[in-house]
Amino acid sequence: MTQRGRHRRRRRGRALRAFLAGTALALTAAATMISASQATVGDSPGALKALSAADRGQLRLREQSVAPASLERLASAMGRPVGVGAVLADADRSLREAIGCSAGERKSLPVEPAATRAYCWDAADTRGWQPGAVTTSGDADDDGLWGQNRVILSGWSRRESATTGQDLARIAFVDAGDLNHPTYTWALLAVPVDGGRDYRALSSRLSGMVWYENKLLVTTTSGDRDALYVYDMNRIQRTTVAADAVGRVHGGWSAHGYRYVLPAVGSYRLAGGAGAPRLDGISLDRSTAPDSLAANQWVPAGGDRRALLWRYPFSRDERHSGLLAADPAGGVRASEAYETKATEIGGVLSYRSDWYVGGATGTPDAHGTLWQQSTSGARATRCGSDETHRRCWSPRAQSLSYWEETGELWSQSGRVLFALPLASVDRSLGQMIP
Repeated sequence: MTQRGRHRRRRRGRALRAFLAGTALALTAAATMISASQATVGDSPGALKALSAADRGQLRLREQSVAPASLERLASAMGRPVGVGAVLADADRSLREAIGCSAGERKSLPVEPAATRAYCWDAADTRGWQPGAVTTSGDADDDGLWGQNRVILSGWSRRESATTGQDLARIAFVDAGDLNHPTYTWALLAVPVDGGRDYRALSSRLSGMVWYENKLLVTTTSGDRDALYVYDMNRIQRTTVAADAVGRVHGGWSAHGYRYVLPAVGSYRLAGGAGAPRLDGISLDRSTAPDSLAANQWVPAGGDRRALLWRYPFSRDERHSGLLAADPAGGVRASEAYETKATEIGGVLSYRSDWYVGGATGTPDAHGTLWQQSTSGARATRCGSDETHRRCWSPRAQSLSYWEETGELWSQSGRVLFALPLASVDRSLGQMIP
């Protein structure tokens, strides 16, 4: 890069940071006025209550794998699977930096702490789709890279596609190598059927997603509900027909018009049966030994059920790469679980014995509260001078993903993908409330 090019990049970076800081100041002023008029804003969920080993039994998972012969049959028919690098090489769409986002889109950003990176999706490319979870190559590998690539994955879902009659779920593969100009392309999530002779669309809203080693784990809450589906990032298939249909079609293979499709290689389901908690949000925790999958259950405000936060250890067996630690019968036990008074949880992150819990307000465009909880109490990020000013978090953020190598927390709210330092969250926390 030329010296002139480096100067342009520095100037653009400074301009973007100044723009985001100005946006945060405007949001802070609005949030402060709202919070000051509402004495009950952000009632504290208090301390976490640990569950006993017996109570954690309801959180046991059953592991199920797609038969290797089915996957090989599908690959034989569709052609050799490709990897993430091949998908990124086809990235033909661009995200807009925050300075190019509309005022309405920027209202989706957190008030305090302020986002340090923010991007908007094209309305035409996302119309009719519901944004969901986010994960990154920072989850996949502790050096933050997958091969030579820095990658962000963003999950989206669509209810009852008019063209296919199916619910659909797709992943944006974002090339994050140059965060001044991130590009992306789409891949559809699918499930093999008929012994690998065909596949169907994964039919669900995506509520959580973690990319760990070579596996992508995705939670489903509707259609293919109450499951954790597993995808192999080395088993991405190219389609050959650009049709609206999903699966085998005349002349080849289609995935609702997308060039790539990921067939599931397995799944996990809660073994507790009717009335058992549901996997809603998930994230990766690299501060535990072994690394673990943090999970949460969503419960509505005003209900009589307590939400749960819990974790599963990942396997250390290389033959079980990227998967949870299962016993010989395929059972996976929760290693830790807590009750929380937090409701309408929009994203959860566990790191160094603390749990970060995003809480919604019940009003789509109203800012929520980001709590840090432990067994000692809870603290919230603040955007004012006292403890009542807690409506500071993004209104509709559904996922939290910590990129440990860069220290950044990534999330998504509406059509806005954003990041901020986890350290800035900790600095903005108020006093501990038991």
